[in-house]
Amino acid sequence: MLPNTRRTMGLAIDLGVVLDALSAMVWTALPDGRIDFVNRSWLEYTGHDWNQPQGWHWKDAVSADDLSAWLERWAAILVTGKPGDMMVRVRRFDGRCRLFVIRANPIRDPDGEIVRWCAVANDIEELQCARQALKRRALDFQLIVDSISVPVAVTTPTGEVEGLNQLTLDYFGKSLEVLKDWKSDEVVHPEDLAATIAAQTDAHVKGVAYNVESRHRRADGVYRWYNVRGFPLRDRQGGILRWFHLLIDIDEKKRAEEVLRVSERNLNEIINAIPAQVWSARLDGSAEYFNQYYLDYVGCEVSETRDWGWTAAVHPDDLHDLSGTWQSVLARGSQGEAQARLRRHDGQYRWFLFRVSPMRDGNGNIVKWYGINTDIDDRKRAEEELQRSEAFLAEGQRLTKMGNFSWRVATGNIVWSEQIYRMFELESGRRVRSGFVASRIHPDDRGAVLDIIERARRGERDLECQHRLMMPDQSVKYVHMIAHRSTDHPDNLEYIGAALDITQRRLAGEAFDKARSELVRVARIMSLGALTASIAHEVNQPLSGIVTNASTCLRMLGTEPPNMEGARETARRTIRDGNRAADVIGRLRTLFSKRSATIEAVDLNDAAREVIALLQSDLDRARVILRTEFAGSLPCIGGDRVQVQQVIMNLLRNAADAMSSVDDRPRCVLIRTESESDAAVRLTVRDSGVGFDPRDAERLFDTFYTTRNDGMGIGLAISRSIIESHRGRLWATLPKDGPGASFAFSIPAYGEF
Repeated sequence: MLPNTRRTMGLAIDLGVVLDALSAMVWTALPDGRIDFVNRSWLEYTGHDWNQPQGWHWKDAVSADDLSAWLERWAAILVTGKPGDMMVRVRRFDGRCRLFVIRANPIRDPDGEIVRWCAVANDIEELQCARQALKRRALDFQLIVDSISVPVAVTTPTGEVEGLNQLTLDYFGKSLEVLKDWKSDEVVHPEDLAATIAAQTDAHVKGVAYNVESRHRRADGVYRWYNVRGFPLRDRQGGILRWFHLLIDIDEKKRAEEVLRVSERNLNEIINAIPAQVWSARLDGSAEYFNQYYLDYVGCEVSETRDWGWTAAVHPDDLHDLSGTWQSVLARGSQGEAQARLRRHDGQYRWFLFRVSPMRDGNGNIVKWYGINTDIDDRKRAEEELQRSEAFLAEGQRLTKMGNFSWRVATGNIVWSEQIYRMFELESGRRVRSGFVASRIHPDDRGAVLDIIERARRGERDLECQHRLMMPDQSVKYVHMIAHRSTDHPDNLEYIGAALDITQRRLAGEAFDKARSELVRVARIMSLGALTASIAHEVNQPLSGIVTNASTCLRMLGTEPPNMEGARETARRTIRDGNRAADVIGRLRTLFSKRSATIEAVDLNDAAREVIALLQSDLDRARVILRTEFAGSLPCIGGDRVQVQQVIMNLLRNAADAMSSVDDRPRCVLIRTESESDAAVRLTVRDSGVGFDPRDAERLFDTFYTTRNDGMGIGLAISRSIIESHRGRLWATLPKDGPGASFAFSIPAYGEF
């Protein structure tokens, strides 16, 4: 260690003192690479002393795993004569190795010749560990974000987009780099952009969560409404590390709210035309008006039901609760509903659903109350079950809570977050083994879960499944699980994932489908009510023929000799009329049944002819001239024959009604069928009536919208619903060559279903 130099060269002695004073580990070497000096820090770290003999093996301090690579690197540095470095593990005096970066620099004389090498070793152990930990934490963070079942964006404290989960990328159909410029790339609807930016900017300035509704452009160009909720992620000192932005789809909710607003505006105009029990009340709750439908049901006069006289028809056991609910609604000043039994004119009680809404003036003040009573006696049990489901669903109307877990396949060790403990109804912190999880799996789903476990043991990267949990009280929960392999070593497979309780969504979906099916049935019955007279007429005709033919047959058989041939012909006519009456009754029973739509091959021409036969007497009385243009070789459509005929019947009746005030020209209706190029069949009904405002072409199909004083405003809405359920479309146009209007629908051919 430069013993001679220390004694003979003052400058060198000063250099050695300086190097010893440095906290870093330093050594020097001769031009040929032989190390001739190490400073105090090196000796203290390695545990060597000052009196180390000549030729001591300083290389022993370098880890055996790194020595060979270091010697090669050191030789290369000597050859190039340029500075160089390398990461090397150096053994400490206690035998533990730490990672260092050794950087060597040449010392040259005035002629540029290398006279010595000087190297510095810097300890980077903690830095390396920190980098690895940061890398692992970034991976865990991304996995959590990707596992969230709604689009999520992560931004910096100042608002720059830092990360997006896969749902976000799929929705917008754009890359992360493109979406970073979301403020100018048509991601947000132009009408909503300013408000969205303002809400986020204000939240960033104040450091508080925000909530804004805005439309966002999907990959196919369609804008959908989203509820954007942003909240900050803070460190332990309260500083904001990142912002999370959750996009919750509320497009259906917004559409429903818009329909509700339109319905409320039109309520006062249509109240007297609704074929249901409709009433109005004053601000104090006393009854002011009941429609004829209500009066006919209870069998009372208007004077008997006004003020509080209506309570006489309520079942005594239900009156107290109904009155209490009514007073509560009045005090609250908002919509309300209740169930009670009403006495019919024959003394029978039936269950009704009472619904009431306030009518407000321009200042928001309530000026009157309007209510409607719906007969629910036949589906009371189903309605009670649905109410329980709705109550359960309402309780769960909040952000979906998701639990995280880790699973080591080889050992079976499982680590859960708090939410999964609650999901499995297990005490928080309890050690979880795979056997316990298996005991909670629903018996019918164990095969699917075992398949997931087997795939995990094979080391598949991504796992996903939906299964049920059977709880100790025999209740069932639905769970959506997704997991990602975080380690690749076959003996140490570990999966990081998330589990989502989707029980509420599954139960709510089933209840909604049930209610929608029931609503379609009720709407169908209401629409057919107006056709009762026509159906009765069609039934009476064949019944009258049956009676007449039977009498004629008896007379023929009573002659001498009996007229057998005439009697047989008369009997055949009797059978024909009987079959015709049976067909009419059969169609009526089918329309009023609660069965689901049956998709079958339907000849649209034959279906239309049957409807025409049913309505012909009504059309004749209305002085309507009906022409048909049925295409030959028309392919069958796929649909429910009764429902399709209901639509045709509604279009023909609407056409006749549209011409009821026309006296200056013939009342002509044309019904036409034709094939379309895209394997579909079209039916068109054109009238010569008063037509409609072109701006209302789409509003005609809105529920409760009507252009007739006595119209219900539900026929076209129901018709469009039926056609769309057959994967078809229904629309209205104005002819270019004359007065009137055209309504047409198109349904795919039977082979396309």
